[in-house]
Amino acid sequence: MRKNLGAKPFMYPQPVLIIGTYDQNGVANAMNAAWGSIADFKKVALYLSATHKTVKNILNKKEFTVSMATEDEVIVCDYVGIVSGNKNLNKLDKTNWTIEKSEHADAPTFAELPMTLECRLESYDEESELLVGTIINVSVDEEILDDNGQINPLKLKPITFDASNNSYIGLGAKVGNAFKDGNQIK
Repeated sequence: MRKNLGAKPFMYPQPVLIIGTYDQNGVANAMNAAWGSIADFKKVALYLSATHKTVKNILNKKEFTVSMATEDEVIVCDYVGIVSGNKNLNKLDKTNWTIEKSEHADAPTFAELPMTLECRLESYDEESELLVGTIINVSVDEEILDDNGQINPLKLKPITFDASNNSYIGLGAKVGNAFKDGNQIK
């Protein structure tokens, strides 16, 4: 039997993304955002209110990074989501993250987060709060790659946001092969 829960923002998995930006003075900022996804082969879509320091920075610099939050950094990743960059300009000081300039975007990367999308602003609609970025590069720490040079999610250890329970969950093991297993019943 099914139970109706009403209109809720429940979708699984819902990635936890850390958006990195620089302000007009070159000060790095990061925010936690669970309202985002891949929108096309080279695009990312984020739903972010214009009131966020991150959005102001993106509109100013036109570039940003999107890193995957990880199990190893869950406390710090949560922290950058609950502390406002508008109120605390140096909020990253408490993270102890190693901040480096992205090679391909005028935005920071965080060494402790092993996978980062480097992006250029394509559009932002303040009314819908939809921000679309073009992915210009994906940089990864070699430690999360498998023997074939592919990203190993079990090494990356990304977390997902559980909106129903206000919690973060790690991802599990591989359960199938995309674009292959369905051939068994084709």
